[in-house]
Amino acid sequence: MQAFFRLLIITLLLLNLGTAPQNARGQENVEPLASDSITRLITLGTRSGPRPTIERAQSSNLLIVNEALYLVDAGIGTTRRLTEAGIRIADLGKIFISHGHDDHVGGLPALVTSEYNLGRTAPIEIYGPPGVQELSDAMVQFLTISSEIRVSDGNRTLLIGEIVASHEVNTGIIYRDENVTVTAVENSHFNFQPGSPAFGKYKSYSYRFETPDRIIVFTGDTGPSDALVELSEGADLLVTEVTFASADEIRERRIALGVWDIMTPAEQAGYLRHMVEEHLTQEEVGRMAERAGVKAVLLTHLPNSGDPNDSYERFREQVGMHFSGEILVAEDLGEY
Repeated sequence: MQAFFRLLIITLLLLNLGTAPQNARGQENVEPLASDSITRLITLGTRSGPRPTIERAQSSNLLIVNEALYLVDAGIGTTRRLTEAGIRIADLGKIFISHGHDDHVGGLPALVTSEYNLGRTAPIEIYGPPGVQELSDAMVQFLTISSEIRVSDGNRTLLIGEIVASHEVNTGIIYRDENVTVTAVENSHFNFQPGSPAFGKYKSYSYRFETPDRIIVFTGDTGPSDALVELSEGADLLVTEVTFASADEIRERRIALGVWDIMTPAEQAGYLRHMVEEHLTQEEVGRMAERAGVKAVLLTHLPNSGDPNDSYERFREQVGMHFSGEILVAEDLGEY
């Protein structure tokens, strides 16, 4: 009964926000997983890139298994979306970060301090590739000023650093409990040049979550990757990033945003290389999903096309030219 009312609240929120998810044929109201499934997915934020937009929050996904909560990435807007979804934020104790780009971690401090202020005393465990420990330490340092004030006010007795536990992990099985087994692979999102500030320091991961009744893979940000194809083999759902189809389209969108001309020629070339080589076009998504034999694809991390009502139907159609399974386009607060 409790689960029914939670689902009802989420449905009403979606209707009020005008963000009802679409199915593979562009119709509203994607049916969630079967009612007897113990695994649910809520796409909290579905926008790519560091520029916030009104209609979509930045990258974040919530997996719910036997009512236990597992967050994958925490872009700006995550805390608000969790609240809109009716989630008890203080119950969220497992966070998996794919990589350190700000559109995937920018909302993490707001989430962690919200949990702290809601009285959480159990650890908030943050898992991720090299760089996560440094990121977590900096976040705790930033939030400690407020935390010390809260303790001195008498509102808390614990400092925030006492409930944050970070885990920099290698690839392979990185986490397991009674609900999930989580496996990580390094993907192809990072290809730093020798001598650059990030060279040899940071990595980008994709994650496979195996639950008692589902296998769900989160690509994070990546270019084409054989390791990701292997990770995705036989998955029920591939939650994948996707971007524009060509360098020309990427450039034109950058021009429309008014930022192309303020970039140096070297920055322009570097940006196009990164977007073409280290993200996935619709064709690349379709070919990888077909190779992996996944049952369904959920397109997320959607680029800003300039149209706040963009359905990205053309993305779905292009993926469908190379993939024979079901294709969905994610919406913020969509449930699958």
